[in-house]
This record gives sequence, C-alpha cells and structure tokens, in this order.
Amino acid sequence: MPTPRRLLPSLSLLTAFEAVCRTGSTLAAARDLSLSQGAVSRLVQSLEQQLGVPLFLRQGRRLVPTEAARAYARDVARAMDLISRGAMRLRTPPGGGTLALAILPTFGTRWLAPRLPRFLAAHPGITINLGTRLRPFDFAEEGFDAAIHFGTQTWPNAGYQKLFDERVVACCAPAWAASHPVREAADLLGQPLLQLETRPSAWVDWFRQHGVTRPAPQGMLFDQFGPMIQAAIYGMGVALLPEFLAEGELADGRLISVWGEPVAGSGSYYLVWPETAADHPPLRAFRAWLADELSGQREDMLPM
Repeated sequence: MPTPRRLLPSLSLLTAFEAVCRTGSTLAAARDLSLSQGAVSRLVQSLEQQLGVPLFLRQGRRLVPTEAARAYARDVARAMDLISRGAMRLRTPPGGGTLALAILPTFGTRWLAPRLPRFLAAHPGITINLGTRLRPFDFAEEGFDAAIHFGTQTWPNAGYQKLFDERVVACCAPAWAASHPVREAADLLGQPLLQLETRPSAWVDWFRQHGVTRPAPQGMLFDQFGPMIQAAIYGMGVALLPEFLAEGELADGRLISVWGEPVAGSGSYYLVWPETAADHPPLRAFRAWLADELSGQREDMLPM
C-alpha cells in the first residue's frame, strides 16, 4: 500500500523544519540555509498544515518544538543523512566509493588509524567516513556500511570477519605499584579497580582465571578505554586493559603489568556488516585489506 502523499513532505519543508530544531530559531535556520527568516517560517507552517499536527509552540516570536517534533526531527535528520550518503555513492566514479564505518573509539585511534593510510594509498578512489559507536545498532537506521565490533557473533542479519581475540592485562602506574605491593591476585581486591561500563564482568572474569572467586569491588566507571588508560597513568587505580591498546604505555614504562600474564578477554574483535551490503565494492576492498593486514601482523608475532 503506497504511503499517503501528505506523509511524504517535500525536501524543502523537511530541511527547514530540521534546521529550526537543530539551530533553535528561525533566524539561525535562515542563516544556515541562506534563506530569509520569513521563508523559513512559511516552510515550517506549510509542513504543519500538510501533516495536520502542530510541531512548535509559539512563544512570542520564538518557536519551541514539541517533544513529538523533536523525535520527528531526529528521524528526518537520519533520513536526510541516508539520502546524502546515497547521493555520494551515486556520484562516485568506478573503482572508488565511500565506506561509512562505525568504530570503537580507542580501537579506532590506537589500532586502525595508524594503519588506514596504507589502505587509502592502495585504494586512492575510496573515501572512508568514520563515526564512533560503543554498542550494536541498527544499520538501516544509522546508515553505516560496516562496524568494528567487540564481543561475539550476536549481531542479527549480519556478516562477520574476525579480526583477533582479545587478551587483557592488569596495569597500573609504577609509583602506584610501589606504594601498593601485590604478592598475589587477591591483593588487588583491596585496591580501586577501574571499570569499563560496557564490560561489567571483566574484573570478575580476570579474578576467576587467577583462582579468586570473591566478588571484585567496584571502582571508577569509564565509557571508553582512552580515559581509563590516562586514569591509570595518573595513579587513580588499576586498569584491566586489552594488551594491544596498552602496548605503547607498557613499552615506555608509563604503565606496568601489576600481576600475572595476559589472559583471554571476554570476546573478540570483528568487522561486521549488514548482509545487504556484503557486495558493496569499498567494503569488499576493506575486508580484503584487513585480511592481508592481519596476516602480516600474525607473521610478525611468530618466533624467529
């Protein structure tokens, strides 16, 4: 059944509406769109008339979006972004293209970013657009072609390419270790243990692998590894970190391993993509490059 035309407003109406919600006023929206303030106001009124729903509360000369309008504006912004990305792909010459990739922030800055110039040099026609996401999301809604994901293969209707398993190590600043001696894993139970909010059981798993079954105490909570690493460097406690993310700080002595060898983490890193995008040429090129990159990394790790 076709969608009623009144529910498919023109792009000019939606652009004006989204700009008013985003900038906070018709005057700012007019500047953003290079239109007159009166033109923006008329476009917004036309949209309200077409939808048959008031989108703004009039407070003098101010337009205050309703809660429903704010939610609609978010939907409109996502849809416009999808249309824009589609247009970019359409204009891309053969052999090129755009890859919209969602990355985990610290993984992106510490592992992927130093390697990306090699991919771009090998594929000069391809553009990579990066965005950060900490948790799985709906590819159709977000408009990404692929994502770097940590965990297990639980993403629905997706293809996977495993990158590598994770190994974690308990780290702290040298001065912290000197003033908080650790003779066995259980000694860490009395120290502030830095936590990552997306991995609530990480310390419990680490203690269990070292024969300690008592519950781990809570410490400071972080949403990303980057700030957690800095907190450990400045002596705010002990951090449980993926070995590959902390290798620079471990190598230069800003962090040290406080106890035990690195142990298996709770998951692996994957490149994930929606099944419908599996044949997108830039994604195929990126998958092949990742396979070669990781093959070389594994060879570098073999004993001589």
